[in-house]
Amino acid sequence: MSSLLKPFSVCEGPCESCSARRNNLHQQQQRLAAELGSPPVHRMLDAARRNLAAAAPGGRKITHPGKAILAGGIAGAIEICITFPTEYVKTQLQLDERHNPPRYRGIGDCVRLTVQDHGLRGLYRGLSSLLYGSIPKSAVRFGTFEILSNPMRDHTGRLNNTRSLVCGLGAGVAEAVLIVCPMETLKVKLIHDQCSLRPRYRGFFHGVSEIVREQGLRGTYQGLTPTVLKQGSNQAIRFYVMTSLRNWYKGDDPRREMHPIVTAMFGATAGAASVFGNTPLDVVKTRMQGLDAHRYKNTLDCAFQILKHEGPQAFYKGTVPRLGRVCLDVAIVFVIYEEVVKLLNGVWKTQ
Repeated sequence: MSSLLKPFSVCEGPCESCSARRNNLHQQQQRLAAELGSPPVHRMLDAARRNLAAAAPGGRKITHPGKAILAGGIAGAIEICITFPTEYVKTQLQLDERHNPPRYRGIGDCVRLTVQDHGLRGLYRGLSSLLYGSIPKSAVRFGTFEILSNPMRDHTGRLNNTRSLVCGLGAGVAEAVLIVCPMETLKVKLIHDQCSLRPRYRGFFHGVSEIVREQGLRGTYQGLTPTVLKQGSNQAIRFYVMTSLRNWYKGDDPRREMHPIVTAMFGATAGAASVFGNTPLDVVKTRMQGLDAHRYKNTLDCAFQILKHEGPQAFYKGTVPRLGRVCLDVAIVFVIYEEVVKLLNGVWKTQ
């Protein structure tokens, strides 16, 4: 009992065990401070801050599908007015089949004879059919791509390269079925008709009415299979290359702005890749949509007939004019699309 009443003794200075713990904690703090001061860690912290900023409300950089549809339509209209002459020459060369006496000796000869026979306006024959289709085609393409890609983006708004391939394929199939196939069929028929000795169609609307009257709606959907294959592969390649280059350029900063010249260079590269990847499909599609499409049973028969009578090199007829047109086309479209979206972001506020 007396021991319980004895007062506790308290040492006047710190005990040895407490002092050791404090020293260990101080050393750990110094080591942590040294690590945080190293350049690699600073870069990691900067990247983390950027990711947090992007992940904050409103920081996830995506494009509203409505903006994509409007910007795509505007870009498509401007682009086709600039590049149509090269499309006209490409189609003429592809229709100038090898087993017949060729009318044109090359690109320059095709341009010369066209201007000689019809004037400069001759290089724009069939523009109306492509213009009417280019606006909704680009609108459907970019709108579908954004609808498919937005849920696939990470918290910073970055789209994986592989996922961009899938989204591009979906966008290409959608535009092929809804817009491209009927409009391309009409374009090829109108251009082919103007090359005949006695043209039957007096213009776009007269040509459409005559084709539908004689062949029904099926007459505007000739070559659907090669068109779907061509457009699907086209947009899959283009969006994959464009997204890959964009991700490489932006690196760890997904909000880094791209100069229009950089966008144009990347777009031209994506366009060139798509040309070399699917020109054979484009040749088959053009033949299946021409006025002589009745000669072929189906897409495979068309490809077999071309290979049998004209050789494998025929699958790359019109590559050079198509290469020039597509590179310019894709560069213009992506630049205008990006700039219009920036403009819309300033006047059209979306979540």
